[in-house]
Amino acid sequence: MSAWNAAGLTFDSDTFSGVARLFPLPNLVMYPHVIQPLHIYESRYREMLEDALATDRLIAMSLLEPGWETDYESRPPVAPYACLGKVVTHHKLPDGRYNLLLIGVGRIRIAEEMPPLRSFRQAKVELLRERFVDGSAPHVESLQRELLDALEHHMPCGCQAPEQLREMFAEQLPLGMMTDLAAYALPLSQVLKQQLLAEYRVDVRAQLLLKHFERQPSQELVATAAATFPPQFSVN
Repeated sequence: MSAWNAAGLTFDSDTFSGVARLFPLPNLVMYPHVIQPLHIYESRYREMLEDALATDRLIAMSLLEPGWETDYESRPPVAPYACLGKVVTHHKLPDGRYNLLLIGVGRIRIAEEMPPLRSFRQAKVELLRERFVDGSAPHVESLQRELLDALEHHMPCGCQAPEQLREMFAEQLPLGMMTDLAAYALPLSQVLKQQLLAEYRVDVRAQLLLKHFERQPSQELVATAAATFPPQFSVN
């Protein structure tokens, strides 16, 4: 891997061009505040990464819409909301493939996909700044407590990965970061994960998670939480 670059953890929204390289995958919903390992092997995505490394190091992780299998080699539809990520470190393998770590830096809405001038896809995007419907301290603190209690209730005992999650969520994280880490780490349905990514109102996002926990028996999360955190490499 290339040396870890602390500057790679920062993102200046004021200098963002509004154009993002799209890296669509069928089974990965990424979020701000998380780091995702990626393995790049297709030639178009190697070109995408090399272009990113030469400039702003930014790549947008988007989810392919259902039915993508019939047109994967071309430009199948992607979900309208995606996560903008920044490459923090990478390693080029002898055969031209790459391993890299990407950190999510912001939610985006895909406004318009651009003409295919390169082998990879690009789009004009809108950065979605987080906000609250009710940002009062008592309301936010109440949601933090409820969410932490729900996570504690749904986490099994005696497993290493859930213990890591417990410690992470108990660090009094901001509510927005807490919801994103939970949405990423827990084995939620892909539909719910994408809904949580699209929701830029932090308190509404927390309430969506709480409603899910109310409907979901804790045993159904116990069986898979340990196997899905930390995340493994995702491949294109």
